[in-house]
Amino acid sequence: MKEIYQQTVEEVFGRVKGSISGLTSAQVKSSREKCGWNELAEGKKKSILQIFLEQYKDFLVLILIASAIISGILGDVESAAVIVIVITINAILGTIQTVKAEQSLQSLKKLSGPEAKVLRDGAIVQIPARELVIGDVILLEAGDMIPADGRLIENASLKVDESALTGESLAVEKSMDTIQTEVSLGDRKNMLFSGSFVTYGRGRAVVTDIGMQTEVGKIAGLLKSTSEKQTPLQASLEVFGKKLSIIILIFCGFLFAINVFRGEKISSAFMFAVALAVAAIPEALSSIVTIVLSFGTQKMAKEHAIIRKLQAVEGLGSVSVICSDKTGTLTQNKMTVEDYYIDGKRIPATAMDIADPGQRCLLDYSILCNDSTNENGVEIGDPTETALINLGSRYGVEAASVRKQYPRIGELPFDSDRKMMSTRHLIDGEDRIIVKGAVDNLLERTERIWTKDGLRDITAEDKDKIQRQNQKFSMEGLRVLAFTYREIPENYTLTIKDENHLVFLGLIAMMDPPREESKTAVTECIKAGIRPVMITGDHKITAAAIAKRVGILHDLSEACEGADIEKMSDEELQEFVPNISVYARVSPEHKIRIVRAWQEKGKIVAMTGDGVNDAPALKQADIGVAMGVTGTEVAKDAAAMVLTDDNFATIVKAVENGRNLYQNIKNAIQFLLSGNFGAILAVLCASIVGLPVPFAPVHLLFINLLTDSLPAIALGIEPHRSEVMNEKPRSANESILTKDFLSKIGLDGFVIGAMTMIGFLTGYHQNGALLGSTYAFGTLCLARLFHGFNCKSDHPVIFTKVFFNNKWLQGAFVLGAVLITAVLTIPGLHRVFKVETLNLMQLGCVYLYACASLLIIQLLKSIRMKTGKNGEK
Repeated sequence: MKEIYQQTVEEVFGRVKGSISGLTSAQVKSSREKCGWNELAEGKKKSILQIFLEQYKDFLVLILIASAIISGILGDVESAAVIVIVITINAILGTIQTVKAEQSLQSLKKLSGPEAKVLRDGAIVQIPARELVIGDVILLEAGDMIPADGRLIENASLKVDESALTGESLAVEKSMDTIQTEVSLGDRKNMLFSGSFVTYGRGRAVVTDIGMQTEVGKIAGLLKSTSEKQTPLQASLEVFGKKLSIIILIFCGFLFAINVFRGEKISSAFMFAVALAVAAIPEALSSIVTIVLSFGTQKMAKEHAIIRKLQAVEGLGSVSVICSDKTGTLTQNKMTVEDYYIDGKRIPATAMDIADPGQRCLLDYSILCNDSTNENGVEIGDPTETALINLGSRYGVEAASVRKQYPRIGELPFDSDRKMMSTRHLIDGEDRIIVKGAVDNLLERTERIWTKDGLRDITAEDKDKIQRQNQKFSMEGLRVLAFTYREIPENYTLTIKDENHLVFLGLIAMMDPPREESKTAVTECIKAGIRPVMITGDHKITAAAIAKRVGILHDLSEACEGADIEKMSDEELQEFVPNISVYARVSPEHKIRIVRAWQEKGKIVAMTGDGVNDAPALKQADIGVAMGVTGTEVAKDAAAMVLTDDNFATIVKAVENGRNLYQNIKNAIQFLLSGNFGAILAVLCASIVGLPVPFAPVHLLFINLLTDSLPAIALGIEPHRSEVMNEKPRSANESILTKDFLSKIGLDGFVIGAMTMIGFLTGYHQNGALLGSTYAFGTLCLARLFHGFNCKSDHPVIFTKVFFNNKWLQGAFVLGAVLITAVLTIPGLHRVFKVETLNLMQLGCVYLYACASLLIIQLLKSIRMKTGKNGEK
C-alpha cells in the first residue's frame, strides 16, 4: 500500500473513513474503540523500594551481605554493623540518582496539544487534543501546535516549524501536492506532524495517526527500546569486582584451613577469615567512586554542564566520537543575514554601508516586504523575515520607523505556488510594489535592473551573472531571497498580474550561522583524538557548508544523506561510518543506527542534540548531551548531561573534566588495592612461615574505615591537569586494570607488605606476638596514609609542588596520623583495639618503617621514569 503522503486527498479520506465535512459523533465513537485515545503510552515505573533493592544486586555487595550475616551469627556485631552501614549508604546514593532520571515519556506526553479545533457533526468545536480520532478534520492557523499527524487538505500559505522532529532550521512551506516518490520525513510537504508548530498561514488537515502511531509516538517507542550503556569504568569494575571477590574468598578459605590445621578454634579462625575478606574486598570502592563523581558534577555545574547521571562524568573521559546535531548545537539556531548582492557586487552583511543609496534601498525594502516583528527582544514571524528585521536593527534602522515612513497600503501574501510575496507602499511620492521571492521565479518576471548609474534593461548576461551568484550562495548553504519592485498606477487594485515587468534590485543571502566558539571546540576535539560527526535533519548542502566552516568536513565525499544508509545492513554501516563526517536528512532511526555502528566498532560515543528527534539517539549513546536553553524537555530527560549555555565548547571542557576524574578515580583505586594487597601479603607471609597472625579482626576493620576512605576520596578530587587533552581517548574495551596498572599495584603492595612484616618481626622479637601485632598494625596504617602521596602521580612527587597541592589529602593524612597515634599511645584504648601501648621510641620506629615505604616507592618511580617504562598520568 502507498504511504499516506503518496495518496490523493480523496484516497486518504477513503483510507481513514472520513470526509471533508468532518466526522459524526457515531464515527468518533467507532474510531476511538479501534484506535484509543490520542496520547502517548506511559512506561511502567519502578517504585523507589524496587530501585533501592536493585542496588544490592552487585556481586561484591552480595558477598559483603553474606559476611555481615555470618559475623552477626558469630557475635561480631561491630563487623556486621560496619558492613551494613557502608553498603546501605551506597544503595541510598544510587537510589537518589536513579529516581531523578527516566522521565522521557512523561515529557513527551506534554507535546500533545492541550486543545484542538475540529469539525464534528458539521460544526467547528474546540476539544482536548487527547479526544482526537483518526478521520477528524482539524483547523490550524499561525501559533497553533499540531495535535496529531495528518494529511493537508486545505492550504493557505501554511508554514510549519518541524525542527524538533527533523532538525531542519527553517520553517517548512506546506503543499497540497501528492508526492509520487518515497521521501524522508522532512520532505513530506503535504503532511503535518504532532508536536510541530504553525508559524505562518492557515490550513486544514485530516488526522491520519494519533497517540503512539504518530511520529512523536514512534520516538517514544524508540526511547522504550533503547538501553542505557554502562560506562567503561562501570563495566571494568564490575568484572574486576567479581574476579577479586572470588580470589579473596579462595585465599581466605585457604587461610581458614591453615589456621584450623594449626589448632586454632574454628570460630576464631572463621572470624579472622571474614575480617580479612572485609578488609581485602574494597567495598568502599563503589561509594568512593560515587562521591568522587559527585564532586566532579559540582565542578562541572559551575562550568555550565549539568550531569544527570553520575556515571556520565567518567564516561566523558573516554569519549572517542561526538555525534553532534547541527541546529542549535553547532549553530546559533537563528537565521542571520550573511551577504548582500547588488549592482553586480557581493557585500558581506558586516561591511554594509547604509549611506549607499542602493544598499539602504535594499535594506528598507526587505523590512517593508516583511510580516515579522521584533519588539523588546520578542521575535514574531518567519525566521528568514526576522533575520531581515534584525539586520536593520544592527545598523540602527528600526522596522517600526521604516514602516511608519512608508506605510503598507496593499499586499499579495506569499504562497507556495508563486513563491513570492508583494506589498504596496507610497515611496517618494510614487505608488510602488515591492516583490520578494525565489530567484528563478522573479528573474522570469524582470525587465530592468537597478544600478548606481540608474535603471537600464536587464540583459541575458545580467541574469546569468545573478544565477551564478545565486548558485554560489546555495553551495555555501545560504538561503537566498531576491528583491524587485515596480511603479503602479494610483487607485489601482493590486492583483497577481502586477507581479510582472519588475526592476531587479538585489539578493539577500542568509543562514543559521555557526557559533563563534564551534570551530575552536572542533579543533580541540580533533587534537584530543575525538572524531566530531554531524548528524542533522537539514539539507545536505546546508549541513556540509556549516561542517566545512567549523572544521568537521574537508571534502563533500565525506557527506551523505539518510537515504544512502536506509538499505545498508548493520555490518555494511559499520564499515561505512569511519568515512563519513556529515549525515543529512536523517530520521531518529538513522541516528540510533549510526550511534550503534560506532559503538560496535569499539568507540565510546557522545551524542548531542536538542530536539524530540534526538532523544532516542541521546539515550542510545554512551553519553547523551542535551541543550539546556533551546533543548526540548524530552531531549533533556533522555540525556546524561545538559549544557546550560548550549555551547559546544562546554562539551570539550566536560571531556577534559571527565578525563581528569577518570585518572583521579584510577589513582584512588591504585591506593585502595595496593594497600589491601600489602595487608594480604603480610598475613600470607606470616601464615606460610608459621608466625602468629599479624592482625586482630578489629585492626582490619579500623584500617578499612580510616585509611581506606578519606585518602581515597581526597585522591579523587586531586587538582585537574589540562595536559590530559593531549592524550588519545582510551579504547572502549580497555580495562582499567591493565598489566602496567596491576604491576604498579603489586609493586606498591609488596613494599607496604614488606615494611609491615619488618615492623611485625621487630615487635615480635622485642616482646612477643602482641607487640609485634601492634607494630604491624601501626606500620600498615601509617604506610597506607603515606601511600596516598605516592598515588598522586606516576612521577616522583616528593620535594615538588605537586606533593603539597591537595589540601584534602594533607588533611586526611593528618587526621589519620593523629587517630592512629592516639590508639597506639593512649593506655585506655589498648583493650578496645587489642594493642600494646607504645613508648616514644617504639612509636618512632613505627613511623620510620611507614615513611621508608614512601621513600622506597618514590625511588622506584624515579627508576621507572628514567628507564622509560612509566606512562603519563
